[in-house]
Amino acid sequence: MLTWLKRDTLTFPPLNKAMREPNGLLAAGGDLSADRLIQAYRHGCFPWFSEGQPILWWSPDPRTVLFPEELHVSRSLGKLLRQQRYDVSFDRDFATVIRACAAPRAHADGTWITDDMQAAYIELHARGHAHSVEVWDNGELVGGLYGLAMGQLFFGESMFSRADNASKFGFATLVKQLQAWGFVLIDCQMPTDHLQSLGARSIARNQFAEYLRNHLDQPATAQWVL
Repeated sequence: MLTWLKRDTLTFPPLNKAMREPNGLLAAGGDLSADRLIQAYRHGCFPWFSEGQPILWWSPDPRTVLFPEELHVSRSLGKLLRQQRYDVSFDRDFATVIRACAAPRAHADGTWITDDMQAAYIELHARGHAHSVEVWDNGELVGGLYGLAMGQLFFGESMFSRADNASKFGFATLVKQLQAWGFVLIDCQMPTDHLQSLGARSIARNQFAEYLRNHLDQPATAQWVL
């Protein structure tokens, strides 16, 4: 039975109550308030739904993650990094990054980053929880990504690219910086060829929950100005 969330409580059902089919569907309803979103990530779930659907909350098993020390840099990406082909900044223009991530793409029909979703994460950014990475080419924004940082964990949400390897360039720069700051895991949520090419792999949901318990409240040395 799917759990429907009430607006007057931020409580989510246990992760082991998530459905097997579709994989990881945990609950529906509630809202996209900043407090609920923070609780969702701390609990181990995230919102993902299309325009016109109720808010759906997911906790897939297995969970796709990337350990910073396992970042895979291809020969072509390594060359771009050594050449410093692009400039990278953090938190310079969060709103533009999330709008670019929500823009229509050739391989997708519509977007799950609705206007309400954008507003919710912009609020999280204002509260210091959500962060963006911008990739620039001669002053033009050509790629980027955004996600949440909590304790020693980073929860990736979406990325976009308008130039060769721009999103991978930004992601690799972020991963190296997160490792230097003491982050131990990057949540990638669901597997994609793009992420797996960078070193992402799957772990069991209960193992992911263990990382939440052990590292959500541990300090990192992040300074989100680059």
